[in-house]
Amino acid sequence: MRLYAPAKINWTLEALGRPDSYRGYHEVRTVMQTIGLCDSLDIGPANGLQLEVEGRRDVYEDDLILRAAAALDDGGGRGARIRVSKRIPVAAGLGGGSSDASAALRGLNELWKLGRSDAQLAEAGAGLGADVPFFVYGGTALAEGRGERVTPLPAPPPVWLVLLAPPFELPEKTKRMYAALTPADFSDGSRTEALVGRIRGGGPVDDSGLYNVFERVAYEVFAGLDAYRDALLTAGARRVHLAGSGPALFALGADEDAARSVHARLRLPGGQAFVVRTLTAAEALRREG
Repeated sequence: MRLYAPAKINWTLEALGRPDSYRGYHEVRTVMQTIGLCDSLDIGPANGLQLEVEGRRDVYEDDLILRAAAALDDGGGRGARIRVSKRIPVAAGLGGGSSDASAALRGLNELWKLGRSDAQLAEAGAGLGADVPFFVYGGTALAEGRGERVTPLPAPPPVWLVLLAPPFELPEKTKRMYAALTPADFSDGSRTEALVGRIRGGGPVDDSGLYNVFERVAYEVFAGLDAYRDALLTAGARRVHLAGSGPALFALGADEDAARSVHARLRLPGGQAFVVRTLTAAEALRREG
């Protein structure tokens, strides 16, 4: 079977604080959204676990897939051949490694006929990474806690966007981004609540409802990121937003033509740029075979 593992952006991302009970982690409230930039996983039977990866990746992402398999196998000695084709830029704030792990959970659950529910797969995924439970559901969803509490939301009207991934590499990026936050950056989650209400009411997602707590620190942590923001603005983007913990950036288009027009005018010092559309849950979870 072939499963697709889409990237994500965060429509909102708020840090509510760092409770003692979270053991050093931050409490977050975020609206997450799958988009049409995808890795793919081909999964089939084999003796033992076999993993092949085509495209740029890091060891952490490979480890996530193997850990996902181990979390489901639970010492049963089951086998599978997993071949991953990478398209999502690595360590860009787009969740590629977490999405691959989620696709592995879904595919192996089916291959091994385990019969686990989405809730059970999300629970297994929570031990792998904060974004993994979201990708079990895909589409648009509210994530709370450390990201493990996921509430699927209705699909808002589709949005086209220009996505830009600078070629920056930062060891322990997410940890460093959270470490750069101060108590002044913490919020009460009301921005996320407002967007959730709008989506549940059938309203569209637009620039006015977006927020990312890392926006302030990203341009300090990633030297040169402002050049990529300026390139998007010069190409005609109305506003530029940070994707997750960065350094990827995105800009909404009024429609597909508007997004492609901005993309065509981009003049970048490096990196990759894509025109993508938001995906519903059904599109995000599609499979072949």
